[in-house]
Amino acid sequence: MNITRRDWIKFTGGAALAASLPRSLAAAASIDYPHDVHPFIREGEQPMFDLPGQIKSPVIIESVEMLKRGNNYFVRTRSKDGAVGITGTKQVEDFIPMFQHLVAPHFIGKDARDLESLIDYVYRENYKLASIPLWCPIAYVEQSLLDLLGQTAQKPVGALLGGVIRPEIPVYLSGSARVLSAEEEVDVYVRGMAATGSKAVKFHMGGRMSRNVDTYPGRSETLLVRAREKLGDDAILMADANGSYDVPNAIRIGRLLESLNYAFYEEPCPFEELSETQAVARALKIPLAFGEQNFSLWQFEWMLRNGVMQIVQPDMNYNGGIIRAKRVARMAEKLGKTIVPHNTQTGATSVNILQFASCTKNAAPYMEYPWRAPQQTPTWYKPDFKIVNGKIKVPTTPGMGLEIDPDYLKQSTVVAHIDKAARGGGTGSGSGE
Repeated sequence: MNITRRDWIKFTGGAALAASLPRSLAAAASIDYPHDVHPFIREGEQPMFDLPGQIKSPVIIESVEMLKRGNNYFVRTRSKDGAVGITGTKQVEDFIPMFQHLVAPHFIGKDARDLESLIDYVYRENYKLASIPLWCPIAYVEQSLLDLLGQTAQKPVGALLGGVIRPEIPVYLSGSARVLSAEEEVDVYVRGMAATGSKAVKFHMGGRMSRNVDTYPGRSETLLVRAREKLGDDAILMADANGSYDVPNAIRIGRLLESLNYAFYEEPCPFEELSETQAVARALKIPLAFGEQNFSLWQFEWMLRNGVMQIVQPDMNYNGGIIRAKRVARMAEKLGKTIVPHNTQTGATSVNILQFASCTKNAAPYMEYPWRAPQQTPTWYKPDFKIVNGKIKVPTTPGMGLEIDPDYLKQSTVVAHIDKAARGGGTGSGSGE
């Protein structure tokens, strides 16, 4: 049979074309969508916030900078009308080229009120590089721009993103590095709970992506049992394997956690192995927590719908920022699930998880907060983010709520500066002011 050009056009038009399209696209032309829902965007990726409704005039982004002083990094954004946003960051050094060349330039000249769509746009422009090294720089810029928008609106970020419902956040302590003996590790957190008033702790067990190998034989089992004995029945205990186990060993450890009344079991199998984690979840009664390494909203939705975990744990940076974490929270809320973001940050850089938890309905009662030593009062920023009676107060000042001493910033180095005149940025050793 010979098919002519006319036959091809006829075949690919009308009903034949509709029949060949995915269901969501084929149906789009005949569905009367609400004005605020885009028919070609998955539910989990639909916009959430009306920032132009809260800030009436455009906020045009003039420059994006990365600053460094000592081991501390900052991202500073400026608008054409003089507003400034700044936030502290961690895990930066290896991501600077991505930040400088592939992420920050896309924000220059844009209206910061369109932040949600700008984040999506930067992803589409770099989708072949989608990974934690791309999403972290996007998160750094996003959080600086949220600070800028908050300064402009004279609102804390939690108020911009849905409204503050928690003025202070209870935290669970975490952060062990598997270098101490089981007995020493438990004693660290006995002291930690006494010093902070926290009622909850998460212990790290296994060997971290170790193929069932422990730090030394029996350490994990001893740790889990001793923690319950020393901290008592009223303590809320959790355990994180960081992908240490195959399915049989993960289930074995899970049974022990159940017998000791642990609250959740985090990442039992390697993070790529979704089917294995799903199998463990199906075999156990203890809730599984999972998702710190993930950055695909589609994958989060699939995992939530298919029982890979009961508690979803996007990282506030690895997953691309506060707004994307709010989108994951929305998915989880619709399915009756809880969100507890993964967190490795303390002090100045922990403000992101506090602002997130302040305005998220289905955030768990306890947020993760690393604790390793007695807390010291900072000299170059405020508030101090100290844990008092097991809680940290959410800053109420405009933006992210981090106030940095201007004299401290003056001694910083400009690592990258991106503006309209020099997109792609540059490095330098100039003053931070």
